[in-house]
Amino acid sequence: MRNSPPVNEDFKQPAKGSSSPTAPLLSGSNEPKNSYDSFETIPPTDDVTREQSGVQESVFDDPVLAHFYQPHYLYEGLHRFDPRAYWTKTEEENVVKKIDAKIMSWCCVMFIALQLDRGNIKQAMTDNFLGDLGMNTNDYNIGQAIFYACFLCAELPSQMLSKKFGPHRWIPIQMVLWSIVAAAQCRLTGRTSFYITRGLVGMIEGGFIPTAILYLSYFYTSKELPVRLSWFWTGTALTGIAASFLACGILSLRGSLGWEGWRYLFVIEGTATGIVGVISWFYMPPSPTQTKSKFRGEDGWFTPREEVIMINRVLRDDPTKGDMHNRQSIGASGFMKSLMDYDLWPLYLVGVMAYIPMNPPISYLTLTLRDLGFDVLQSNLMTIPATILLIFMLLKITKLSGKYAEKTFIASFGVLWTFPLLVMLRFLPSTMNPWWKYAITTLICGHPYPHAILVGWNSANSGSVRTRSVSAAIYNMAVQSSSIISSTIYREDDRPDYRRGNTVLIFIAIFDIFLFIGVKKYYVWRNKTKEEIWGKMNTTERANYLATTADEGNKRLDFRFQH
Repeated sequence: MRNSPPVNEDFKQPAKGSSSPTAPLLSGSNEPKNSYDSFETIPPTDDVTREQSGVQESVFDDPVLAHFYQPHYLYEGLHRFDPRAYWTKTEEENVVKKIDAKIMSWCCVMFIALQLDRGNIKQAMTDNFLGDLGMNTNDYNIGQAIFYACFLCAELPSQMLSKKFGPHRWIPIQMVLWSIVAAAQCRLTGRTSFYITRGLVGMIEGGFIPTAILYLSYFYTSKELPVRLSWFWTGTALTGIAASFLACGILSLRGSLGWEGWRYLFVIEGTATGIVGVISWFYMPPSPTQTKSKFRGEDGWFTPREEVIMINRVLRDDPTKGDMHNRQSIGASGFMKSLMDYDLWPLYLVGVMAYIPMNPPISYLTLTLRDLGFDVLQSNLMTIPATILLIFMLLKITKLSGKYAEKTFIASFGVLWTFPLLVMLRFLPSTMNPWWKYAITTLICGHPYPHAILVGWNSANSGSVRTRSVSAAIYNMAVQSSSIISSTIYREDDRPDYRRGNTVLIFIAIFDIFLFIGVKKYYVWRNKTKEEIWGKMNTTERANYLATTADEGNKRLDFRFQH
């Protein structure tokens, strides 16, 4: 019999032998399962058959094997689980629109707040930030490395706290805490205070992104999630545009009350984030079936029927999303199993390497523009074309990936796009018109950004809530590692053309191309080896395997990796 995941004191398992019509055991258990008659059935509003409804086929349609995939007794949406439920396409579309309006829109607001505090250091750089504090480019590099290192180290602890207390509580706490430190940067006095605040902001912000991704996975299917995540980074890009205009106004306050403009920038934007954090505490619901509150309304956001649609469409897409409570601790054993899941390591390596060729040109765009002779206002406004291009590319390739169910090749577009541009940038003569260098750098900064695809891919290949909780954090740690590595490539003695740095980026881009090919081949091979065994089993043998196997998550023979 498969082992149940570790539970905390708030979610104890009923005594063995006790009967509870709403407490099926974990899928894969050989204990007796409850009848589907124990679950609430709410008929569709239209007179439509199951075949006409367009409801996704799933493991719950198999009369012999379906009971092995029932949700865990702790699953918070269990009372809305009904494998016989069906609904019209219009109903589902309306429910998804409602989720977008109620859940996704506010998550985008919170993500924008994150990006505002995380990215305003670039706007500060255009206001003689380094000169005012007596620092140089190398000091800035060290500060950014400290930020990303602390961000990285906080990912897993933050995710574990989120899994215990719930994203709806942990995210607002994070936002308020980092907003305090972000605003306090207005009192920076030099190198030491810069390093300390960079570390504190990174440490507190760490874990926000994987926590938000896990939270959204409760509401969206694996196909829908990457598209919604692309809205995250679209919001980030739009924030970059808005921040550029905002910075132009705020930085013009330089000299008022004896303060530099960048000091006003930190305190104003940090305070705005704190306000968003306070609102989030009251706004965010714990799960799709727990939206009732004084702030959200006594009737909640969704009707009982809409909750049935939300729960069952997500579980039909991925039954593993019902294998534990969303505020259930993972425990040391579960954490180690998830950490050592070698089938996700290829994606972690992609997270480390895939963004390095683009990161230095993006991070140094405003500084490069100043070196080319553009003033503060021009340097901030000239980043906007790159941002607009990035938004277009991000949405386009994410949509293509969903349409063609292809991850690897489309995710590699970013590197394939950037490689020839890096070659041009590397060999561009120093005497060339600065507008050529600006154009090439803008194209690099506006590359086909695959992050939404890769994050959704990592989530889909995790195979369980437990692993998904850990893998989201580890993948984001990999991305932060990429940022740390990237921050060491452009050096002060290589400025302003960074020829040595661009040479390094070219070789990394070549490595990345072969890396994507290798990842594709690996997942194709893993699926093939599983199918060779699973495909030869008859129904009885499959039922016996599901009842007795110790395999969990993506190690099960019935699990297939996306690629």
